[in-house]
Amino acid sequence: MTAEMIAPAWMHTQITAEQYDSWSEEQCAGIEIVDGMVVVSPSPSKRHNRLTRILANALDAAAGPEWNADTDFDVRLQDVPLTNRRPDVTVYRADSIDVTPTRPEHVLLVVEVVSPGSETTDRIVKLEQYARAGIAFYWRVEQSPGTVPLMYTYLLDPASGSYRQGEVFTGTVKAGAPFPVEIDLGAL
Repeated sequence: MTAEMIAPAWMHTQITAEQYDSWSEEQCAGIEIVDGMVVVSPSPSKRHNRLTRILANALDAAAGPEWNADTDFDVRLQDVPLTNRRPDVTVYRADSIDVTPTRPEHVLLVVEVVSPGSETTDRIVKLEQYARAGIAFYWRVEQSPGTVPLMYTYLLDPASGSYRQGEVFTGTVKAGAPFPVEIDLGAL
């Protein structure tokens, strides 16, 4: 006898913002909504989680009192069709901590740590979605076991509505924008 996994019916139909907003935190954990469809994300590795925490802690400490840096919550990029992304790290206005959903106008910077299976999404799809939503800064971290991660930084060009590539860091990040921050990528 073989066991077959049957996906729930809601995974085959578009989800509206109203439906999603009625779900519990447990139902929303580990998923994103793209064009109204549920996208399940695999659990990240320990390396991924540690790198995410190092980045969030450093950004939070450097951001000053006007900004917070946190992990693992939705950013609502659009209502129709519903698109919620869950960046690995999000730097957002401190005065919007209790505002739900978090929207692009609350967000200064998103960081994605690329994992096996998310390469195209993080390198191309999210880059375009975050730019279209008007998020000023996007950082992408590439990692491989046994090597120091690489960080690619992007800045939104308001004239074109797309990102321009900024600096690329390995080892120690010494970024001046969106605020001065130093992060040791080799601290894994």
